[in-house]
Parts: sequence; structure tokens; C-alpha cells
Amino acid sequence: MSEAEIGLIGLGTMGSNLALNIAEKGHRIAVWNRTGARTKAFVKQAGPLADNIVACDTLEELMGAIRPPRPVIMMVPAGDAVDEQIAVLRPMAAQGDILIDAGNANFHDTERRTKDFENSGIAFVGMGVSGGEEGARHGPSIMVGAEKEAWQRIEKIVTDIAAKYEDEACAAWLGTGGAGHFVKTIHNGIEYADMQMIAEIYGILRDGLGLGAADIGAIFARWNEGRLNSYLIEITATVLAASDPDSGMPVVDVILDKAGQKGTGRWSVIEAAMLGVPATGIEAAVAARGLSALKKEREGAAKLYAPTAQPSSAASQADIVAELESALLAGKIAAYAQGFAVMQAASAEHGWNLPMATVARIWRAGCIIRSQFLGEIAQAFEGRAKIANLMVAPAFVDIMSAVHPALRITVGRAALQGLPTPALSASLAYFDGYRQARGTANLIQAQRDFFGAHGFEKIGTKGEKHGPWAGSVSGKKK
Repeated sequence: MSEAEIGLIGLGTMGSNLALNIAEKGHRIAVWNRTGARTKAFVKQAGPLADNIVACDTLEELMGAIRPPRPVIMMVPAGDAVDEQIAVLRPMAAQGDILIDAGNANFHDTERRTKDFENSGIAFVGMGVSGGEEGARHGPSIMVGAEKEAWQRIEKIVTDIAAKYEDEACAAWLGTGGAGHFVKTIHNGIEYADMQMIAEIYGILRDGLGLGAADIGAIFARWNEGRLNSYLIEITATVLAASDPDSGMPVVDVILDKAGQKGTGRWSVIEAAMLGVPATGIEAAVAARGLSALKKEREGAAKLYAPTAQPSSAASQADIVAELESALLAGKIAAYAQGFAVMQAASAEHGWNLPMATVARIWRAGCIIRSQFLGEIAQAFEGRAKIANLMVAPAFVDIMSAVHPALRITVGRAALQGLPTPALSASLAYFDGYRQARGTANLIQAQRDFFGAHGFEKIGTKGEKHGPWAGSVSGKKK
């Protein structure tokens, strides 16, 4: 008997928690997992919520348990596994059914899959879900890409399970095809930059000021009560305050300094480069994770070079800590500005018409990069077709004008101390480059014309020009 409103395939950590969230919100859900034992264990552990869960032993049983038209969420690993799952489900699907990929898919795959379902009568939805295990269970931020009609048919369930910010659901339809998964990718890119800059500030406090984990945690906890209020600052304070039960040392001090990554950060950098949009803070964060993986090489190099001499500073510890707070805010604003610029370029490229204010609003709760100033970002975009860059929005001009001097001092002091700040440094260079009315690319254009006859535009004239170096000995065209 068809009785469920929606189905879900894949009862891993994210799938299980999302299914429980759906059941808790009063929606009956049919579930299936590749291993039947996992399905049985899941239902047993669901407690009272099991009344809203239909456990299925086969995919045929799953499809039969859902009231048509049938929406089915796939929570399987991104890539080939999704295509394999679609290949099995498609013959069972009927007109009006909706297949929803809620994994961390590459948006190009979502675009391809959407095209594959055109004129089939079956809708394909790419749904970005942010918030990790806790978000999936209690309310994630949800970014949907699909035809509008498909979104309208799943909107009630999606908004019910999404995080809420002042009673507003942190879920939205963002456009067709891969729009939702693209926004999720850029979300993760910003997340990389945000985390890296926090880690760099931690490094300055630890190695530059010589503070212990507990004291640094207290600083982050204090910052979380002010302008830097955000989920990542909050959990950083919690992490730094935690003790390792085995050694009694701070947990952070016994963790190997090799950071992992699953691909979305790299995708965001690749897409930014393909669109010709600088996202240097995000690029630096991705590169820093790659450098962290070279643990043995780094240890070897450390033995070859003497430690950098620590310069004396007239600034007090309190003054330096205050500068670091402002520097982190400036770096974060630059990283968000880059992420939103990439999304605007992609929106124009793919015809998505991404609603930037809406993107900022649905990130205010549930997602990993939720933070206080997302509300200010939403206001900056509200009612405007486009902003060239977040850093030229009046509110952010005021903020950046006040805090960029601290970022400058922080990066300079860290460089003198031999403390790496790749993301903070990249953010400062991005800010300085963006506000430089006359840059240095004129020399690059001259060089390109010299060795490759690429031509250049001349100030005050129209059309392509060439330089007077064609007859020089070393200036032969290649």
C-alpha cells in the first residue's frame, strides 16, 4: 500500500539524520539501504519516530510504498554511485516522479543528469545540503536547483526540515539544473577560506604570542560575542577548550597537523578560474590543505632552516589580540566577497539568475558558515539586480575601511615572524588589488605583445595596438 510522502535511499550518517528529521516533522518516509541490516538497525534506533518510517527491503518495495507522484532522495556518495543509482531507479520511475540528489555533487554532473531527464516526465533535482550531521538531523541549510514545478512539489517537506532563522526557512529554490549544487560548492569554498584564516590567527596566537590552547579558546569565545559571531568561531572556542582523555593535554595539541579535503574546495577554485573571477583567499586555503599533507617534507625542511628571529614589538598583547580580531573580520569579508562574485559570474554564465540576497539569508542558520554578517550581506544585495563586488557595498566599505589596517599589520608582523598566513595574505592582496585604480597589468600586456604579438589597448584610443619593439634583436615574434 502506498503510504509514504517521500523516499530516501542511503542510510549513512547524513541519510539517517535527514530521514529522522523528515519523520520528526510529521512526514511519513520510506527508506532503503543497500545492506538490509542497516535498514533494520536504523528503524530500531529511531524510537517513537519509527511510526513515521517505512522500512523497505528492496527498491521495488520502496517505490511501491510512496504515494505518487513519488519524490525520492538519494543520499549516496557523489560521482559514479549516483549514476548507478539512477540507472536502477529510472526503469521503476513513472511520469511525475522526482529523483533528488542530495549529496555533494559536482554541478556539472547535475547539469548533465538534468539534461538526461528532459522530456522524460521524470524530474531531476540537485539539492545542496549544508550543516553536517547535526544540520541534517535538526535543520540544515538547503539549496535547490530544479525546474520550478519540481521545487513547488517538494517545497513543503524541504522547508519543514530546513533550519529556521527568525521563523524563516533556510531553504530556497535558486534556479534550474546545477544551480543548487553550484551554490553549495561555493559555500564550501568560502568555508575552506574561513577555516584557514581562523587557523592562521590561531597560529599567530600560539606561535607568535606563545599562548596555550585554553587561553586562545577564551579569546575566540570572547570574539564570538562580538562582530565575529559565527558557528566556526563558536566551535573553535569549544575545540580549543577540550581536553584529551588519554593524555590530559588539550585535544588540539595531540591532533596531527594534516588536513583532509573531499573535493568541493578544489571545485570552487576550478570554477572560479574557469569563469575568470579571482578567488585568491579560497585558492590559498585549498593550497594550504595540500601543503599540510606534506608532513614529512615539512619536517625535513624545518631541519634545514634556522627559526626566524622574532622581532621585538612595542605593541601589548591586548593590542595585538584586538588587531587579530579586526584582521580576521577583514579577511572573512574578502573571502565572502570572492565567493559571491564567483556565484554572480556563474549565474550570468548559466542563466540561473541566482538571488544573492536569498543565498545569504538561507546561510544564516543550519550551514557551516552561518555568521552574524550574513544578514548584512543579504541587506547589501536586497533590491539590487547586481553589486559589482560586496566590498563596494556601502556598509562593507565602512567596515573594511575600519579593519583593513589591522589585516595589513597582522600579515606584516606574521611575515617578519616567519608565521604563514596564506589566506589572510591573499585576502589582503585581493583587497589592495581590487581598490587600485591603476594597476601593473599594462606591463604584462607589453610583455605579451613583445614575445607573442598579442596586442594591447592604448589609453584614450580604440582598437588593438602593437609596441615599437618589432625590429629589436630579442623581440622576434614567436
